[in-house]
Amino acid sequence: MIKSMTGFGKNVTELAGKKITIEVRSLNSKSLDLNLRMPYIYKAKELELRADISKQIERGKVDITIFTESTQEALPVAINKTLAKTYYKELKDLSDELNEANTNLLALVLKMPEVMKAEREVADLDEAEWKQVKKAVDKAIDAFQEFRSDEGKILKKEFKTRIGIIEKLLENVVDSDAARIENVRKRIKNNIAELVEKEKIDENRFEQEIIYYIEKLDITEEKLRLKTHLDYFIKTMEEPSAGRKLGFISQEIGREINTIGSKANDAVVQKLVVQMKDELEKIKEQMLNVL
Repeated sequence: MIKSMTGFGKNVTELAGKKITIEVRSLNSKSLDLNLRMPYIYKAKELELRADISKQIERGKVDITIFTESTQEALPVAINKTLAKTYYKELKDLSDELNEANTNLLALVLKMPEVMKAEREVADLDEAEWKQVKKAVDKAIDAFQEFRSDEGKILKKEFKTRIGIIEKLLENVVDSDAARIENVRKRIKNNIAELVEKEKIDENRFEQEIIYYIEKLDITEEKLRLKTHLDYFIKTMEEPSAGRKLGFISQEIGREINTIGSKANDAVVQKLVVQMKDELEKIKEQMLNVL
């Protein structure tokens, strides 16, 4: 079953004093382009998490964000005194050098990066907590995959409709082919008759030349191959991760349609070919979004 590369999944998990929100979003891409954003406390697990995500999500430009939000009224705060003193000394020295007032430096120091942190952020990663976070990520990915599957069902329905229209147009080409050949025969004969007196025409030679010319315009093989490619397209949609394969099949469908158009030499068939090309372009537009 085909899936869309566009997807969204979300999971919210409540832990002791903390709410974890995971969001997964994706757009189409030729390969897996993973952008993972997570709180600093979980950074030690980033490589492990990336490897696990890569096994679950095959392709797409994927953004995964892990948000943390405290549910406690207030968290105890830790001050990095060593870093604060360093900031203070550097700012004071700079103020003296520039002859600037150095009042209220402490307030400025407390706003500097890494000076103040909640104790939970300062603490080492809790493995039990990480297991819960990992479960939440997996649940968000499950929701994301379900979204992709639902979008894939819509794409599948669209493709079946378009392929069905092309098949119907191909049937019209088959139905009009006998008349096309006869029209070509009459057109050639009339053109020759205008240039050469009738009694001077060698009928046997004329028929041989007609057969040779009509063989050049024969589209029997192209019609059979096109029907085969259309059937194969429908069958391949049932395979997992068939996006690239369907893309190759659609290229082959396009080649056969183009060949029919170039060999047809008939206004009716050319019109049908234009309609088939239009339906195929609609398929190709959506093909970029198939996993």
